[in-house]
Amino acid sequence: MSLAPWRSPLARALHRNRSDAHARYLQLATLRCDQRPANRTVVFRGFLAETNRLQFVTDSRSDKIEQIEQNPWGEGCWYFVKTREQFRLLGKLTVVGPVHAEADLLAARQKIWQQLSDSARNQFVWPQPGAPRSQSQAFETQPPAPERPLSNFCLLLLTPLEVDHLELRGEPQNRYHYFLHHVKGWSEREINP
Repeated sequence: MSLAPWRSPLARALHRNRSDAHARYLQLATLRCDQRPANRTVVFRGFLAETNRLQFVTDSRSDKIEQIEQNPWGEGCWYFVKTREQFRLLGKLTVVGPVHAEADLLAARQKIWQQLSDSARNQFVWPQPGAPRSQSQAFETQPPAPERPLSNFCLLLLTPLEVDHLELRGEPQNRYHYFLHHVKGWSEREINP
């Protein structure tokens, strides 16, 4: 699979904003089961090797898992302060848990788990996300071993099908729309900001 044309401007934005620790965070929107929007901040964990799929991690006990099972569509929105750029990435979400049909995705899940810090892995031992607050000692746990992901650890993939890139510098501003045609591949066009 060839890399999408929006990957180059996004890579450039990531590189130019690398001194800002917040540049790894983006907002990810899904739909709740009652069709109301749900939005949260997630940490970008890189692209799945040789693909256009963005990687994040999540807990299988979180609300977003049920939301994605009901409706796999999601949209990420990334704003880079230094370069004043916004990327909106609309696509399908895939949850990769301990059982998955694709061996390469299971291997990617394993790799991401091993790359997490102890404190990040430790969050997967904590009590049920979204449940009433537990006693403080419930959060005083030892980090799980990096060799084997916990069963509630999931790799979350966003496969973009449309990307909207807005550059807020300049008069007028610049905006580009990328769209994946299933037969022809990616198309790119300049649109009004």
